[in-house]
Amino acid sequence: MLRPFAAAALSCLALQATPVFAGEPLQAPSFAVRGLDGRTVRLTEFKGKPVVLDFWATWCAPCRATMPHLDTVQKRYRESGLVVLGVSVDDGDAEFVKRYAAKLGVKFRLAMADEEVLDSYGPIRSIPTTFFIDRRGVVLRRVVGYIDAETLDSYVTELVDR
Repeated sequence: MLRPFAAAALSCLALQATPVFAGEPLQAPSFAVRGLDGRTVRLTEFKGKPVVLDFWATWCAPCRATMPHLDTVQKRYRESGLVVLGVSVDDGDAEFVKRYAAKLGVKFRLAMADEEVLDSYGPIRSIPTTFFIDRRGVVLRRVVGYIDAETLDSYVTELVDR
């Protein structure tokens, strides 16, 4: 579970995000996190599939605003193999996050962050932070902040067409 100050230190970005990526694309770090269904979710499960990995929290307004967009692209690009995985950085229990996501109508897969995944993909200092991982497991793009529907769709189209 996250250290109490870790979640409090995260900022929640409301501004339109721009891609943040410096240098050569990197291989996505492997991870294993606890899904809200209680099962372990591993990046290796998605080998050969494009992945949108979104770090979010229930208390983050821009995160909540992005969730329907993520749900839409999951439905639209499911046949292309797209996997959207939302990883909550909440300190609360998984049941609270699960109820919250159900209230929002979120259908894509959700999991709880742990220190290991945050360290591997971090530092995650602001949320939402979203990673776009291609079929070869390469991080093509990292976006910090809210992503509007049109921009998200263009990033996902680029991802699934690779």
